[in-house]
Amino acid sequence: MTACSTARVSAGPGRVRAVACAAVLVALATGCRTDTAPAWGYPELGAALGPLSRALDEGCAGQASASCSDDLDRLDALAERAFAEVLDHRLLDEAYLAARSEVDRARRLRLAAAARARSTRDPHDLPLGRAVAAERLAYRHLLAALERLRTAPPPGDGTNPV
Repeated sequence: MTACSTARVSAGPGRVRAVACAAVLVALATGCRTDTAPAWGYPELGAALGPLSRALDEGCAGQASASCSDDLDRLDALAERAFAEVLDHRLLDEAYLAARSEVDRARRLRLAAAARARSTRDPHDLPLGRAVAAERLAYRHLLAALERLRTAPPPGDGTNPV
């Protein structure tokens, strides 16, 4: 005996049976999907990207290149937090890795230029200014790559665990 055949009420067994069968089918259809995939948009990654974006927009505003270096060093901590979220959801792709490599190269150039600027005691050193601008641009590329990862659909059809 099935669940649909046991629902009998005196108000018309055929109609009640159809309603009960429909209710059982709806319950089965909505209760049988895999809920292990994260919500599309990865809210934790979005929460990590917000402070990174704000720090990138607000940092170095009207500052000399030498003092801007401290702001760029703080950006790395925020980028590491976002990277942890990328790893948690297994979202690594080539674009992210290329953007991260670009940030690392730009950081090395900035640190070398900052050392040179300190030795000449010139806070407005042109190579340091260029290196700071290059690192900020690299962080913008990294932020764009992270945003693409955040908004990409989950692997597979969206029901596979990540």
